[in-house]
Amino acid sequence: MEFVIITGLSGAGKSQAMKAMEDIDFYCMDNLPPQLLPGFAELCYESKRNIKKVAVVVDIRGGKFFDALFNSLDKLKNKGLKYRILFLDASGTVLIKRYKELRRPHPLSVNGRIIDGITKERKLLEEVKGKSDYIIDTSNLTIGMLKEEIRKIFVEGEESKKLTISVVSFGFKYGILLDADLVFDVRFLPNPYYIEELKEYTGNDKNVRDYVLKWEQTKIFINKLIDMLDFLIPYYIKEGKTQLVIGIGCTGGKHRSVAIADVLYERLLEKGNRVILNHRECRIN
Repeated sequence: MEFVIITGLSGAGKSQAMKAMEDIDFYCMDNLPPQLLPGFAELCYESKRNIKKVAVVVDIRGGKFFDALFNSLDKLKNKGLKYRILFLDASGTVLIKRYKELRRPHPLSVNGRIIDGITKERKLLEEVKGKSDYIIDTSNLTIGMLKEEIRKIFVEGEESKKLTISVVSFGFKYGILLDADLVFDVRFLPNPYYIEELKEYTGNDKNVRDYVLKWEQTKIFINKLIDMLDFLIPYYIKEGKTQLVIGIGCTGGKHRSVAIADVLYERLLEKGNRVILNHRECRIN
């Protein structure tokens, strides 16, 4: 039987992850108290209903989270019950935005600031994050993208990669990408916006992409960027980084940055990385 424990930061998408697991035929249980994990797992393993896939959400709503959780995980291990942990993460900036949109308080920031609750929770979850088999950072993911990531792991059996690379195109005129780890400015490239027949298209369209990629400086830039990332990525993984956000910016975020981001995404995928593509200003994917 496949037994998955879903946990992570409040607001990072555990409920959506559970729904995605249900869509791929997992029997799901939300907000299971950590103390009940061993007993529940035993019931599922011994069930006459022939349950083959189970996912449970366990998080700080369970009260004294860590005291019970790690004790329960030890019991599972001692009983020979196999399990995997899926951890949902997100940047502080994104979590604050989500809480403000929902107008809900963070469970650990009663009568306090949202950021205080997030900071406290992140510290509490640090150890279980380190023990997790899969870590998905949802900062730049749509619900559809999250479902796809879960499908890749639990249906296609994608090898566990704890570094997710998000390639995000954006326009400087609408503000810099705040959660980016690396930002590259491609405004030095010729701008298709000033070509009348290309102006109304985006970097996702072949005519614009071909225009952006035909220049020698574009080819050199992409090759140098890939070389640098080939050097950096193993060190990010070694340091335990789970999410790398690469921002590609041009003036409006619809032509040059989109075309370059598309190529970067494709090249990184070819090298076996887990990569997510997002065009902030185009809202296409």
